[in-house]
Amino acid sequence: MLKQPVFINSIASISALGTTSAEIWNNYLHENSLFQKMAANQKHYWVSKFSEKECQLLEEIITSDSKYKHLDKSVVMAILVARKCFENSHFSDKNVGINFGSSRGATTLFEKHHSDFINEGTVSTFTSPATTLGNISSWVSHDLQTDGPEISHSITCSTGLHALLNGVAWLLSGMSNQFLVGASEAPLTPFTLSQLSALKVYSNEENSFANRSLDFSKNANTMVLGEAAACLSLSLSPDNAIAKITGIGYATEVLSSSTSISSDAKCFQKSMKMAIGSNNLEDIDAVVMHAPGTIQGDSTEFEAIKVIFGNNLPMLTSNKWKVGHTFATSGLLSLELAILMLQNQHFVASPFYENSNSKNLKKILVNAVGFGGNAVSVLVEL
Repeated sequence: MLKQPVFINSIASISALGTTSAEIWNNYLHENSLFQKMAANQKHYWVSKFSEKECQLLEEIITSDSKYKHLDKSVVMAILVARKCFENSHFSDKNVGINFGSSRGATTLFEKHHSDFINEGTVSTFTSPATTLGNISSWVSHDLQTDGPEISHSITCSTGLHALLNGVAWLLSGMSNQFLVGASEAPLTPFTLSQLSALKVYSNEENSFANRSLDFSKNANTMVLGEAAACLSLSLSPDNAIAKITGIGYATEVLSSSTSISSDAKCFQKSMKMAIGSNNLEDIDAVVMHAPGTIQGDSTEFEAIKVIFGNNLPMLTSNKWKVGHTFATSGLLSLELAILMLQNQHFVASPFYENSNSKNLKKILVNAVGFGGNAVSVLVEL
């Protein structure tokens, strides 16, 4: 639990849910998933991808600066959400820190340049700068002309919430007064889809509810990938704030394998305890789970929640059944869902899990975890 709250002044995202708060909320309210089939590797995969409207917004970013035509889609997505987030933040100046992350980085360009090298034996002069992970925050800073520190990182699927942790740390240390934190992921490429299939976690469901996140009776893995970027502006000022962070937690655990966590997710137990702090357990109204739609991923997090809360479970939900797993961005999309539910005082449930209670929404816990048990929990309230 934080000694003083950190305020969220604005949030912006792009995903299959849309780009505006009204559009995103309306998509959460209808009961359909946002998946469609995509052809790759002589197969068809369920994915969550942008509409033509979102693609046009990205094209407008690319044409706004001649240098942007050489950037990866993930970087263009980051610039788009950072522009909107900064504009709505009401920050007083450009002395703003930036921490953007990505699980995989410049996926599309890296695969293209590697293919060119295999086929032709040469690569473009733009290959190295355009495919480094540090590229993402540098270009966001370039676009916004900010003066603060720039940080890029990958902590797999908890990258976005780790960016938030970094922003909170910089603010509370006094080293910065304003911070943009974000994540961007464009994983819908043949090689990435093939990797997830090789792990035997990708969904083979026949219907559009291809991701069965929070279905604890499923007998097959149902992960579905989605593309998304999100950005939050953080400060210590309550002026113009839309929500506040009152608790953060983080933990890792000894690796049992390169992809899994312990059967009772000890990393989540530690991160949730830290984020909850001195709050009474019954004051936590809901948890937005990471729950990627895999058998082990969903069940281990559920076991950790039961260890922490006992028989008096908060309401549980996840957005993976609707928008899929967006890797680095997933935790920030979950945080956006939490804020929207608080603002609208409406709980968005998973169709695969029936909550036994119903509560007014005041405090919501948001979880994310990456390969190897890098868990983060964030407590948010209005």
